[in-house]
Amino acid sequence: MSIIISGADLTIEKVVDVARNKVNVSLDSEAIKRIIKCRDMLERKISSNEIMYGVNTGIGEFSEVILNDDQVKDFQKYLIYNHAAGIGDAMPEEYVRGAMLGRINVHAHGNSGIRLEITQTLIEMLNKGVTPFVCQKGSVGASGDLAPMSQIALLLMGEGKAFYKDELLEGKDAMEKAKIPIPGLKARDGLGTINGSNVLTAMSALFLFDANNWLKQAEIAASMSLEALKANMGPYTAKLHEVRGFKGAIRSAVAIGKLVDKGDLKTGKVKCKIQDAYSMRSTPQVIGAAHDALGYARSQVEIELNGVGDNPIFFPDENIQLSGANFQGTPVSLPMDMAGIAITMVSVLSERRMNRLNNPALSVGLPPFLTKGAGMFSGMMLSQYTADMQIVEQRILSSPASIQSIPAAADQEDFVSMGMNTAIKNFQILDNAYGILGIELMAAAQALDFRDYKFGNGVTKAKEVIRKHVEYLDIDRPLYEDHNNMKALVKSCNILTEVEKIVGSLE
Repeated sequence: MSIIISGADLTIEKVVDVARNKVNVSLDSEAIKRIIKCRDMLERKISSNEIMYGVNTGIGEFSEVILNDDQVKDFQKYLIYNHAAGIGDAMPEEYVRGAMLGRINVHAHGNSGIRLEITQTLIEMLNKGVTPFVCQKGSVGASGDLAPMSQIALLLMGEGKAFYKDELLEGKDAMEKAKIPIPGLKARDGLGTINGSNVLTAMSALFLFDANNWLKQAEIAASMSLEALKANMGPYTAKLHEVRGFKGAIRSAVAIGKLVDKGDLKTGKVKCKIQDAYSMRSTPQVIGAAHDALGYARSQVEIELNGVGDNPIFFPDENIQLSGANFQGTPVSLPMDMAGIAITMVSVLSERRMNRLNNPALSVGLPPFLTKGAGMFSGMMLSQYTADMQIVEQRILSSPASIQSIPAAADQEDFVSMGMNTAIKNFQILDNAYGILGIELMAAAQALDFRDYKFGNGVTKAKEVIRKHVEYLDIDRPLYEDHNNMKALVKSCNILTEVEKIVGSLE
């Protein structure tokens, strides 16, 4: 299997395939023609001494500085050197691979002016498993992700460091072992490799893929808790949500309906209240709002994945080049701030249902803290503490990064997206979300063990999977291993996979 890169049709799923699953890529033949045509135009303009930003001028505050012929030759090298200014540990390999894929797709449009050898080298690095060492922090998400992308560009000069076959090597050694020729950097090649928000966008694509799977598992957890709490299932009727019109709420109601189908609660054999608390009956509206937020974020990320994020941009058919700000990360960082907030919001809802399972005043006959030996035993009392701590951390992380601009470059770059901060904290929010949801699932499974009626097919399967990883809490035991097992189980999506085999897709 190979994914053909054409400048269009790059989806979040394809990013996951290449970045995480290491599917090979190749360049579309028409894209090759476009890249060559654009480079030919650039070479003509260089020969005629036309002034072009980042080609024969400095950048940022130095954009008015005109470079002579000798300086042009070395400028790209020094550009990469001074921008490779990140800090911290290595990014996960999938972030870097995703960024490289995104940059290749930008080049495929034929508007960047780089040499074909540069794009082909990035493709070879992906296909042969050479992943540059890139520091996690340093990008402000405007003028592109300059710091991390520059660490990728160092490999194009045989410099920097890279992972190859699970070993961190000098860049030149990694390229030699993989038998990848080093193309070097000529006019425009360096800036054309780094001047886009490709790391932010790749991380956002991976996050949205994982967050969608997490939301589906949030519906599984909700369904288990609703069955354990003898919920009135009327509020989960799709018709109710169709008259309001929010697509996410309709989707969520349908998913919950599938999960509780064939159970005694759904068929009316179990007595329930006329109306339940908001944390129960508002579930489709709340998770649905998160679905809609992620859907909007996905649309923006996929526009960016398939657009020309670069500066300057060359138009060979018109023989012109335009300098602007298509590197600006705000169109991605703003919706991605909202996506992170959506995960926090649904986590809060999860904890509130878990609270109802624990609280004997709210649990419709369940034993206090889901233990038969209340007083002697504390059951899942402390599990709620653990969930609450993680939610507070999520709330701190949910402060938007897209409004946190700090001017730089002598105020030439006086508004930036801070999108990398968004991308980094979103994964931290999601990491906590795995733990919070795992605790609700564990509590819901415990609660269902105290009920003696038939559950929905999806709920029954989810409980069955959970019991393979966490035993029923008969008497108190240290719960940290159970919490970590449940967190890992949610992250693995094993519950989701098994449940969807029974009830069909939850999308």
